[in-house]
Amino acid sequence: MMRRSIFTFLQNFHHLSSTPSLLLLPFAVSTLLSPPLTASSYLFPLVHGRLRSLFLAAGIPPQSELFAVLNLKLSQTILSFIFSLPFTLSFLLLAKAAIIRLLHHHHHDRDLFSWIKTLNRLLITQICSSLLILSANATCFCLLAISFNISDVLGLSSPRFQLLVSATGAIIYSIVLANAYIICSLGMIASAAEGCSGFSSILKAVVVIRGRTSTALSLAVPVNMALAAVEALFQYRVVRAYNRAMRLDSPMVFESILVAYLYAMILVLDTVVGYVFLKSCRAECQNIYHHSESKDFESVL
Repeated sequence: MMRRSIFTFLQNFHHLSSTPSLLLLPFAVSTLLSPPLTASSYLFPLVHGRLRSLFLAAGIPPQSELFAVLNLKLSQTILSFIFSLPFTLSFLLLAKAAIIRLLHHHHHDRDLFSWIKTLNRLLITQICSSLLILSANATCFCLLAISFNISDVLGLSSPRFQLLVSATGAIIYSIVLANAYIICSLGMIASAAEGCSGFSSILKAVVVIRGRTSTALSLAVPVNMALAAVEALFQYRVVRAYNRAMRLDSPMVFESILVAYLYAMILVLDTVVGYVFLKSCRAECQNIYHHSESKDFESVL
């Protein structure tokens, strides 16, 4: 599957490396700049304090290892999401529409009305996907709070037991969020390729991914590791150099644009991988359906 995705990417490299990558460049810059900007923002202590109060009110013990990590990461994620939201709803959706329409129709479609319809479907699906991820976070948080409260009622409040609950909660939280992100990503691709929108495209992604979760996760892990590596490269080469010199010069700006373009190219590859995976799942489902129909016909004969 990954080899087929890379072959598709290289086959359309001259198209995918131009318009979609340039459209993704502002989103990539906003994503790479969001961690240092949110960490130095005056909103970060406010959000961090509110989440800390919420965790304490929910009964999560502050001495738990998960308490500090979850509080910090959720604060950073919320502020980064708010900072990148305008670029997500504009440049990211435009780039995804360009990539999927190129792969699905095998040519550049310049029909303005069709483009507007595709963007409207992607916008509705993006909003529904955000609500689904928010619901997944809230569900995991509620289950974690219930687990800690039940352990307090039963008198199981030893440090080892809290560590066990924290580790189990972190594993479950990671699995739920990984599946939610994969379903939402496939829902976006189904929305642009199959003409559906909103929760119907997400439901189609759930049906398609059923029984193939391990394959989807194995495809998502390398791409996300590559994105994390580029983010670390940006922090090391650009943010660290800026903090040391406290000024921007031409080589630093050029290097930051180059790293952001690399990040955009990986995002393009991620969309190609999702499209190839969705197309393969559709073909497999159709083969199973036709095979079952032929068996039924033979049994009738």
